[in-house]
Amino acid sequence: MTYHPKSEFLHVMTERGFLADCTDYQGLDEAFAAGVVPAYIGYDATAKSLHVGHLMNIMVLRWLQKCGGKPITLMGGGTTKVGDPSFRSDERPLLDAAAIDANIDGMQKVFAKYLSYGDGENDATMLNNAEWLDHLNYLDFLRDIGRHFSVNRMLSFESVKSRLDREQSLSFLEFNYMILQAYDFLELNRRYGCLLQMGGSDQWGNIVNGIDLTRRVLDNEIYGLTTPLLTTSDGRKMGKSQGGAIWLNGDMLSPYEFWQFWRNTTDADTGKFLKLFTELPVEECDRLGALEGSEINEAKIILANEVTTLLHGAEAAKAAEATAREVFEKGGVGDDLPTLELSKADLGDGISIVQLLVRSGLAGSGKDAKRLIAENGAKLNDEPLTNAGLFLTAENLSEPLKLSAGKKRHALVTLS
Repeated sequence: MTYHPKSEFLHVMTERGFLADCTDYQGLDEAFAAGVVPAYIGYDATAKSLHVGHLMNIMVLRWLQKCGGKPITLMGGGTTKVGDPSFRSDERPLLDAAAIDANIDGMQKVFAKYLSYGDGENDATMLNNAEWLDHLNYLDFLRDIGRHFSVNRMLSFESVKSRLDREQSLSFLEFNYMILQAYDFLELNRRYGCLLQMGGSDQWGNIVNGIDLTRRVLDNEIYGLTTPLLTTSDGRKMGKSQGGAIWLNGDMLSPYEFWQFWRNTTDADTGKFLKLFTELPVEECDRLGALEGSEINEAKIILANEVTTLLHGAEAAKAAEATAREVFEKGGVGDDLPTLELSKADLGDGISIVQLLVRSGLAGSGKDAKRLIAENGAKLNDEPLTNAGLFLTAENLSEPLKLSAGKKRHALVTLS
């Protein structure tokens, strides 16, 4: 029998496609019906910005708050010093405390766009697990917490097993990560009454560990909920593009490039992404996702506008759409295009077109740029670019140049 949730939050999670698994669906539903549920997602501070791969879980926290729950964004100031081994083929580079703090500062800017922080019952709160991890006494921790973990069981988790099956080294440091994450849930429950941990489905084993540990140590009932790991319809991991990660901080990726990423969604993913990444009613998402032919392009523009408005504001979304229409429909040069600004020193006696394609981010390497030109995929000022040996001087750059890779990726080159 299919369980129909009574709580608004679980109804939204189910209806919009956010729910992969839950440790006790009915028990969690009843907890939501009984009062405000504090729930957390953990983020290790491995970069100065979150990226599109984090966006689904940020939207989960946003919906949680809209449905009356209390979101906790847990920054991994402590766990980042260890590194999550989940489904990685190698050990993460270890960061020092200053780098971790700088990364947390950058990530906080994104959360503030989606969540309302404050001291109210339903306000979001930001915590840092360094608060309890930095001062642990190793022997006490082993005796009080370590005794509750079975190494046999830890070895059976898919994230560990997959690394060992490939005969790739898993350091003792990394092996401890899942114990620390379980301990986070215990401390969040003890200190802040947190009842729910959420995360991607690759975190299932870590979440279950935290629930077991809290039950054993505090005898408290808590819950876990996972979201599906998102891939695009062509099998690629969500959030990667030819130019690298799709960052959420505007100073690492322009609002126009962010908008363009969503505008380039495949037809098959449009309806799904509207449900996950916008707040449009589900019926409207289904209607837009079912459009065909040229009409689906308007649905993609709505998707790009809605997602960009949530992160960068309505003005940025409007400007990005105007630039896109100028560039694509009228063949013009939009004000908002990603721009490579060269100084006279950069230019020297001149620069090759291959270098410009690489430096503007339209090609990953010189080899990629030459292949792009050979396959008639590159344009200069909307004219086909056929000469990979083309050399440009200051005279050629007296006006901004528009470079294009394929039909959808463009950049300006200017001389300062």
